[in-house]
Amino acid sequence: MAENGGPSTSRMTINDELPRRPPMDLPMQKFRLYETRSKFYMIGRDKSRTYWRVLKIDRLDSSELSIREDSTTYTERECSDLLRRINEGNKATGGLKFITICYGIVGFVKFLGPYYMLLITKRRTIGSICGQNVYAVSKSEMIPIQNSSVHADTVDSRNEIRYKKLLCMVDLTKDFYFSYSYHVMRSLQRNLCDKAKGQVLYETMFVWNEFLTRGIRNHLQNTQWTVALVYGFFKQESLSVAGRDFKLTLIARRSRHYAGTRYLKRGVNEKGRVANDVETEQIVFEDVPEGLPVQISSVVQNRGSIPLFWSQETSRLNIKPDIILSRKDQNYEATRLHFENLSKRYGNPIIILNLIKTQEKRPRESILRTEFANAISYINKDLSEENRLRFLHWDLHKHARRKATNALLLLGKVAAYALTLTGFFYCHVTPTLEPECGLGFSSSESAGKGAMFPQKHFNNGHEDTNNLESKLKEVGNVANGNHSTKQPMFQNGVLRTNCIDCLDRTNVAQFAYGLAALGCQLHALGVLDSSKIDLEAPLADHLMGFYENMGDTLAHQYGGSAAHNKIFSERRGQWKAATQSQEFFRTLQRYYSNAYMDAQKQDAINVFLGHFQPQHGKPALWELDSDQHLSAGTNWMVDFCFLFRSFFKRSLSDGNILRHSCHPVSAPNLKGNNFPKTALPDQWQGAANCYSGSSPEISSCNANLAFSRYTPQLPHRQLFGDIQRDQIHESDHIYFSEDTLNWSNFVDLDWLSSSGNSFEDEPFDR
Repeated sequence: MAENGGPSTSRMTINDELPRRPPMDLPMQKFRLYETRSKFYMIGRDKSRTYWRVLKIDRLDSSELSIREDSTTYTERECSDLLRRINEGNKATGGLKFITICYGIVGFVKFLGPYYMLLITKRRTIGSICGQNVYAVSKSEMIPIQNSSVHADTVDSRNEIRYKKLLCMVDLTKDFYFSYSYHVMRSLQRNLCDKAKGQVLYETMFVWNEFLTRGIRNHLQNTQWTVALVYGFFKQESLSVAGRDFKLTLIARRSRHYAGTRYLKRGVNEKGRVANDVETEQIVFEDVPEGLPVQISSVVQNRGSIPLFWSQETSRLNIKPDIILSRKDQNYEATRLHFENLSKRYGNPIIILNLIKTQEKRPRESILRTEFANAISYINKDLSEENRLRFLHWDLHKHARRKATNALLLLGKVAAYALTLTGFFYCHVTPTLEPECGLGFSSSESAGKGAMFPQKHFNNGHEDTNNLESKLKEVGNVANGNHSTKQPMFQNGVLRTNCIDCLDRTNVAQFAYGLAALGCQLHALGVLDSSKIDLEAPLADHLMGFYENMGDTLAHQYGGSAAHNKIFSERRGQWKAATQSQEFFRTLQRYYSNAYMDAQKQDAINVFLGHFQPQHGKPALWELDSDQHLSAGTNWMVDFCFLFRSFFKRSLSDGNILRHSCHPVSAPNLKGNNFPKTALPDQWQGAANCYSGSSPEISSCNANLAFSRYTPQLPHRQLFGDIQRDQIHESDHIYFSEDTLNWSNFVDLDWLSSSGNSFEDEPFDR
């Protein structure tokens, strides 16, 4: 009898072709792990306990990952019989032992010794999207594959133990979430328009265990045994307005590309990937009894570091280290690649909301602002008018000094206008998440080129407003029972917001956009008669709590402390002294984390994502000087006390600017390099391609780089006025504020600042 004691079918591999009773796209959701001396046996079943599958993992070969999937589909009784025979066949070596219940394989990892298997052993439900549950990890385990009797010298080595501890620093119980039946790594619009399954989903930029699952996915050519983990934020609540129940869901997906901590990952890399790249999706759908069709809507926005080559060196004695423009990319190739990637993911227009400072005692943020504005102007010269980058450079810090409510109202007006350019997603879906209205997509192949919002975008704001309002009226008729005018709506394009860290000010702006979008979404669902929600309304306060929680979570991940929520605190009427005290201690907490914890945290991320893979005879990760600009010391209290004393003396001095530059060179003719056009095929066949969580492959830039240092001495007015006016494409219509410090090519700043501080004013009249 074979070691497993079963019939010949139990020894068949994935290459054997046998009939399978249930369709294999049904996910398995619960697993039981058993072991013999030579093998692990994992038994998986679906949610309804209809079918059982068997996975075998060899434990004797420590150098290679050996996995086989039994091609037979079992019933519960057949599976029990199989386990009994395996136990009988292995009694001489200890029999079959039960190890644990688990809820999916996170992946396999190898350092210097044997392979380890990462399992989810406890989960909790955190929400659902149209009946498809979403889970968080409550507990995980790392189990060595190698049998303890087959001992290797490296198993207990100091470096092996250190690598294991390093990997465990990535806490799967904090801010990771997954689903068996809903693709949480992609937007709702993408999921409904593109029915891609399996391996391609793991290759998206938001699946953090892509590297860890690569081995088993390549062995089995399926994803039945693994779960795709997304890192970020997920919150869902049931709300009611005017007797209408609905569910509000806020999702943040952090990119695994160029991922890391605050001072160790800044700006852009050669492939156009930016640090702190986070996609935020706001989903609203009717809370109706299970089994009924439902109206659902979503809108997506993006945040990410300023896409230039810049950095900050962690300083233990300076709470705001110098900003360094480390390379001068003459043709802004990396910046161009970044925006091309955004265009492929979301379509056009790309709207840039840049919130960094314009006036400083010592130029700091303003230097980046100048270079970013120059990059946008340079890139726009080579783009067609319809694909040109839209931008607004607006100093939120300056406006927030006056009154938080005023800043939120102005941001709300910008958000409402941006929403008319991108639109949002709306559709009727069945309980199985099939579009009731028929979107015209059957596979990923049909999701080709084109837009997701089937309206041509116009440069005239009034035309955009009319299009959106007419769409909302049509959908309103549907909500009131007139199904003859039911039409889906699509988002095409995205609002990209940034400040320096893309944490604090960015989160405020994203709340303003979310509030403007929520009004439109609830109006589309027929919950509200108007598409506007007053800032004083209870619903606005509730949404602010959502975004405040998300901001704190994302800030902890990237910056090491909760977000600075001064504007939110003032909006709630919190005592000013309490707010100042809270902000001060969050600043110190962020300083400590950045100076003493981030290097090791960055190492853990690099190991988890597979950016560093240990090898015998090569330096260990902690011996390299890649992401570790400063090794963590032990005498941190001395540094902390020095910082505490100097904190008030220097009043948080902005520090100095260090910048690298080079002499101008002639730029190549790049007129032909336009962003992907948003052509609209019949039946919107390209809608799915633009609004995706996937990450299209983009080549590295080969920019001319130079490293001579200088500190610019130009006055602010010249930096933000004359230089940029000269570089603007002649067909662009640019709006400047009176002091020329705020400027935009898509929103009239005079209208923005002069139309009052009330949403009662028509947000689109100029």
